[in-house]
Amino acid sequence: MMGSMHMRRFWVAGIVLAAALVLLPFSFHAERSLETATRVEGSQADTVRNELADRFHSPFVDQVVLVVQGLPSADSAEGAQTLEPIVTGLKAQPGVSGVVSYLDLHDPVFLGRGGGTYVLIGLSSADGPVESLVPGLHQLASSLQDKLKAHYPAIKLQLSGEIPLNFDIRKASADDVRRGESLVIPATLALLLVAFGSLVAALIPLAIGELAIATTLAITGFLAHRWHLSILVQNLATMLGLGLGIDYGLLMVSRFREAISSGLNGSEAANVAARQAGKTLIISASTVGIGFLALLTVPISEIRSIGIAGCVVASLSVLLTNTLVPALLSLLGPRIDLGKMPFTPKLDSHRAECIGVRWRLWGQVIVAHPWIALVLAGIPLLLLAMQVRHLDTSVPEGDWLPQSAESVQALHALEHMDRGGIVESLRIIVEFPKDSIAQSDTAWNALDNMTKRLEKDQRADRVISLTTIAESNRASLPELSRETRRTLLSSDGHAALIQVLPKGAVTLREQVDWVRELRKTGAPALTGVPGTTMLVGGIPALNADYETIIRDRFPSVMALVVGGTFLALLCGFRSIFVAVKAIALNLVSVAAAFGALIIVFQHGYGSRFLGVPGGTGSIFPLVPIVTFAIVFGLSMDYEVFLVARVLEARRSGLNEVEAIPEGMARTAGLITSAAAIMIVVFAAFTFGGFLVVKMIGFTLAVAVLIDATIVRIVVGPALLRLAGDWNWWPGGLATKPIDSHLLDKS
Repeated sequence: MMGSMHMRRFWVAGIVLAAALVLLPFSFHAERSLETATRVEGSQADTVRNELADRFHSPFVDQVVLVVQGLPSADSAEGAQTLEPIVTGLKAQPGVSGVVSYLDLHDPVFLGRGGGTYVLIGLSSADGPVESLVPGLHQLASSLQDKLKAHYPAIKLQLSGEIPLNFDIRKASADDVRRGESLVIPATLALLLVAFGSLVAALIPLAIGELAIATTLAITGFLAHRWHLSILVQNLATMLGLGLGIDYGLLMVSRFREAISSGLNGSEAANVAARQAGKTLIISASTVGIGFLALLTVPISEIRSIGIAGCVVASLSVLLTNTLVPALLSLLGPRIDLGKMPFTPKLDSHRAECIGVRWRLWGQVIVAHPWIALVLAGIPLLLLAMQVRHLDTSVPEGDWLPQSAESVQALHALEHMDRGGIVESLRIIVEFPKDSIAQSDTAWNALDNMTKRLEKDQRADRVISLTTIAESNRASLPELSRETRRTLLSSDGHAALIQVLPKGAVTLREQVDWVRELRKTGAPALTGVPGTTMLVGGIPALNADYETIIRDRFPSVMALVVGGTFLALLCGFRSIFVAVKAIALNLVSVAAAFGALIIVFQHGYGSRFLGVPGGTGSIFPLVPIVTFAIVFGLSMDYEVFLVARVLEARRSGLNEVEAIPEGMARTAGLITSAAAIMIVVFAAFTFGGFLVVKMIGFTLAVAVLIDATIVRIVVGPALLRLAGDWNWWPGGLATKPIDSHLLDKS
């Protein structure tokens, strides 16, 4: 029987290893399939984009801005002559669907302050995301710049706009991943060496973490061909792959080494580790997965991507740990201690007992003075959690983009030219129910009235529509180019595009408020024609839709996570108090982590140490909802650790006063070791250049730190002591809810 199980383990491990090795090469190309553009499915901003593509057949659905500096003014003869080869080269570039400049429309909107100009470029790609066209445009711009540099030494041709900015964010994200791994791997290896005192034992969890990352990236790369997956996948896969993979490997190796130290051979010890730790890992991954599954209900590409990546990385981490690690351990046997470090003692039963004695003494202090412990630890925690009242989830103001990126430098150049609004313009589609705009004076005049009304708004720098291009003369419409008509007029003639460029002084928040104000006012009031409809798109509208979706869906995500976790705990422990207490403590932990995030990033106290000079004023909308879903599952793992051991001690005949210190003696050391690795992994990503990832990494690190220290070794045990036998009502003590091996993690 034992031999059959042994062979079956090797067969399963071989199949899993072969599949992982097949997937491994694809992980290096996953980044190409991931997107940096944000999509809010079903939103007005998304609908505007689809309308421009399907109904207008606009060549400028996806657009790039080429910022031109150091040439004579475009409205001069020399400037026009110099601009001509640039425009011609762009029109011949593969993937370019449209080009508009001052040469096409002699409009002052193309003339920037200080003599600069820009060229608007439409892109269309049938072979992947439009971002893949950016390198070719960079190469063309560099080539054109080199040709003109002899006559115009100050010339600069730089790309900006949403797509180049997204492209540079992709690079920043990839750099953050490499930087994070370079910091995390040595640090976690050092922690594992301290924990195990053996190089071989330390390398196994690290290898599982790296393999979990690679296979997750490969699988999400394949999924990205079917769904829109965000570039944040690679950051999250790296953070959680290292965190979960290493923690799960740590647990399995710890159980194996304890079994070896008790005198079992390699195969027997591997069976003990797989039975006692393996099933627990499945429960752990399930609690983590509940949060990620809840994120799939949010119709935002970034958040759904994180949900998908989280489910994949949690599943793979537990699969690799439950298959490859026991097979490898059974082969190693006592050789698990190879590469013993001279500065760390061997992990044996005596050392484990010494560690347990210290934690048992701490537990006795807590149960002897539960109210004092609760007050001393609970008050600071609640004060920090109360900062959540000040949470602002609008898009942060300020220049948080990577400053070394060409697209950011070009954006700043546009702003100095007083033409930055071309990147952040509002794209308004207005539709008339009956009349064709091109053929009806009523519709034309209504469009003209709406355009003029928008022009009078103090926030508007320039408004572009059919009536401004045709100078309010419908008779001149046939003279407009086909490209211009396709851009500004739908193919059926009933809808028109109005592009509003905000002034440079208008902040992101004011732009979002403007979008909401326009939507509330409505097309009939703006045009004076009943039955007219309007859609508002563009980057400001996308930001408005993003914030609205997050605000509306956050309560339902919380309810799904809390409800799913409550049911899992109730089924596991048959105790209402245990489930309610665990959820309450998790909510406090998450709130306290949010409080720290608000103090450091939003208010700016200490943010300069993380490379963010001054406060951001607000927190990216996705950060709270994503970190809530992740932290709830991760911290619940530590709760199951402690409570399961206390319950086991109660069933063995100990009373509550004795069982709590015993449970702490058996689990607190492992909790702190696992949490230390998690904290190192998450904290490493706070030193990158991607502000969203900084905020996520910081929040996760703080949440794990608070949960594994104040909550699980002070507040949690104190509450268990105060509740007494009510901890296990109605059936915790009467019925054995879970095999003790199943929840044994120490």
